[in-house]
Amino acid sequence: MTFQPVIPFGGFVGWRFLERTMDAQKTAYDASPAIKRDQAYFRENIGKVTSAEALVADRRLLSVALGAFGLDDDINNRFFIQKVLADGVESDDALANKLADKSYLKFAEAFGFGGEDAPNSQKPDFADGILDAYKTRQFEIAVGNQNDDMRLVMNLTRELGELAGSDSSNNAKWYGVMGSEPLRTVFETTFGLPSSFAALDIDKQLEVFRDRAESVFGSGEVDQFAIPEKMEELTRLFLIRSQLANSSAAYSPASTALTLLQNAVY
Repeated sequence: MTFQPVIPFGGFVGWRFLERTMDAQKTAYDASPAIKRDQAYFRENIGKVTSAEALVADRRLLSVALGAFGLDDDINNRFFIQKVLADGVESDDALANKLADKSYLKFAEAFGFGGEDAPNSQKPDFADGILDAYKTRQFEIAVGNQNDDMRLVMNLTRELGELAGSDSSNNAKWYGVMGSEPLRTVFETTFGLPSSFAALDIDKQLEVFRDRAESVFGSGEVDQFAIPEKMEELTRLFLIRSQLANSSAAYSPASTALTLLQNAVY
């Protein structure tokens, strides 16, 4: 039986509880039989894979490989995934370099197919890195099944921290935020942006993100979130505003009318 994370509270209080118990809960989750079986199979067989075609042909291996990069939903998109992997990352025309979601770029880069050298799957320590990422992502999914806001914050802590500390320009970092659905969701919620915001011209979105960040956090730079206090402030504001939005939706006129109708029926 797979361990189910325990999150007794919502909002920032719930996040504090999860933070305090994270190590113990993740250890229990990693010990679940299904997770251990996935690890054993991947570790035993990934070294035999020398091409993108071979990887997508083995659904169990592919499931772990995709799961390590948060791409679980692409498990049935075999042709697309094979193209991403086979193109590699060295050419500007490679598919992974053209996609807005840079998870595909990291995925293709990690496996190293499509280049002149042997793929990274042949390296002795390759499985360790992929499995560490896989266990982290799968635990996040399990947390998200209990409370999706907590999953978003876990992703935020990992992904935004990495992005903020990178050598990219500030504009490139904001484009990275916009290209990541979980990060975009956190910032749009924190800044109170409508669902239609993503339909705006990309340069206009960049301008709005920078302006809102300046107004709320005192700086329009993504770099600021490498500072723990700034990351905590972002986390707190996101969770508060997400709770408020959910509470408003729960008590909207439409939901009140539905509740009255249901009570009338029963």
